[in-house]
Amino acid sequence: MTSPYNDSRHGMKKALIISYYWPPSAGAGVQRWLKFSKYLREFGWEPVVYVPEGAEYQHEDPSLQADVPPGMQMLKTRIREPYRLYKLITGKSGREKVQPGFLSEQRSAGLAEGFATWIRGNFFIPDARRSWIRPSIKFLSNWLMENRIDAMISTGPPHSMHLIALGLKKQFNIPWLADFRDPWTQIDFYHKLRLTRLADKKHRRLERQVLLSADRVVTVSDNCGAGLQEISGRPVDVVTNGYDPDDFREIPSYDHQKFSLTHLGLMNADRNPVALWDALASLVADVEGFSGHLEVKLIGKTDFRVGESLRSRHLDPYVNDLNYLPHDRALAEAGNSAILLLPLNNTPNVRGIAPGKLYEYLALQRPILCIGPPDGDVAAILEETGSGFTAGFGETEKIRTRLEEWYRRFRQQGLQRLETNAGKYARPALTGRLAAILDEILTE
Repeated sequence: MTSPYNDSRHGMKKALIISYYWPPSAGAGVQRWLKFSKYLREFGWEPVVYVPEGAEYQHEDPSLQADVPPGMQMLKTRIREPYRLYKLITGKSGREKVQPGFLSEQRSAGLAEGFATWIRGNFFIPDARRSWIRPSIKFLSNWLMENRIDAMISTGPPHSMHLIALGLKKQFNIPWLADFRDPWTQIDFYHKLRLTRLADKKHRRLERQVLLSADRVVTVSDNCGAGLQEISGRPVDVVTNGYDPDDFREIPSYDHQKFSLTHLGLMNADRNPVALWDALASLVADVEGFSGHLEVKLIGKTDFRVGESLRSRHLDPYVNDLNYLPHDRALAEAGNSAILLLPLNNTPNVRGIAPGKLYEYLALQRPILCIGPPDGDVAAILEETGSGFTAGFGETEKIRTRLEEWYRRFRQQGLQRLETNAGKYARPALTGRLAAILDEILTE
């Protein structure tokens, strides 16, 4: 494909990245393209990033700013988000943050939250950032009249980012890569949006339009790619998430003081590993010394139903709820852990779910316990790299047996760093794969 923006005489190729998440935003959504941007220059691409001004992020981590490439051009416009209405409906205060992923920290406001969800799903299509689409197309159109780029990248969710790119594609025919960090209509909570038939039809029409209009589509796992390919009827590239070696140079070694099981990130109700809690409760009751060593570290927001599950099994005395921590501190806590917990969402699309924290777990070289389908993408990666063990959602005895073996090794000081085969998931290597796709777009 030829483009008026592709001119090798200008030196390094330029990629316009359209993203909602960017530092100071924290959490999984920011990591993927922050890290790609960090390494793109090594492969001949100069990133130009377009992000919102005044976005309401659930958490902020100023330390992530250190990964922004020096001198990189940033474009910003003001965004107006509809959270004031959501908070009014649900009774939240103006200072409270709206939690992602259908996570509820309290029992209250069930009906109100349901009504707010119905409004979100049926009136804010594709998502709550839809009001930023038209102003962004206008701003970027004016900018593109005076500035050269070779390709553009949209990353979602929120999938409004793809619709911004779609509008620019129609006007300028710029080579476009659409990156799906999560699915759209196949995402695990899509059925919870309480959509009318008309709203569902509109979601699916927009999704298909994006998938067919982008020059290339990229996603994070094989099963997710297969789902998008089924919708569009065209090939989908897979470039997984990964880990940045720079983030792991000063991670402490495990000190064997506690048999600590650590979970990083949001744990919503779909991710509540009840079989694991049952296994731990039986080990506390049956295995001498286990209760004195056990610690369950939860780093991130946790649904109230997770707490209820732990209390009902009398496991709450062993829980160390650290809530949200900055990225570097969270990795340090996880590095000093016996086992890293990776419970997956017990939902129909779970085989394609490969959370970003999986790859950081690989870099920590601690044993990983995944609760999810043994034939899913995560299980395949754990087996490939020799990094852990997968048990099904209801396989309590299988979980207990493995934990008992790990605990025996813990007592013998045998839970040392794993020798894994995870190098291909390092961010520089993954950025090279992404850059190769961008190069191919320019010649198609």
